[in-house]
Amino acid sequence: MRIGNDRRSDDFEINVIPLIDVLLTLLMFFVLTTTFVQHSRLQVNLPQASAQDRDMQPPALTVMVDRAGHFYVGSDEVAGTSVDQLKQAIARVAGDERDRQVTIRADAMSSHQSVVTAMDALGQLGFTHLAIATTPDHPGGSQ
Repeated sequence: MRIGNDRRSDDFEINVIPLIDVLLTLLMFFVLTTTFVQHSRLQVNLPQASAQDRDMQPPALTVMVDRAGHFYVGSDEVAGTSVDQLKQAIARVAGDERDRQVTIRADAMSSHQSVVTAMDALGQLGFTHLAIATTPDHPGGSQ
């Protein structure tokens, strides 16, 4: 017979409610502070160039030309292929800033005329800082 403490030895129990509260708070924080960026839904096969170390700043404005000669300003497709329609789309996106860096991302198989049309539209609007996006010919390093 046991005399004295008549308590049963209870199993050790961890209270998980505060842990769940902290995890849900962290989850809400990460969901609310995450930015979901869609760079481009259009897949463009870029031409190749030699890989050199360059000071690359993210372009403020991107004009894309697909294989069929359709234009995209940012991620919005331009209705039509004329210079005037392209100029209107660029002016709508760029506003009054003509000193912005503009990158032309043209498919390697797109016609030369489509790229020249994009350059002509940008030149007529007063953009002077143009770059043509390429991919390195030797991925993973320079020559």
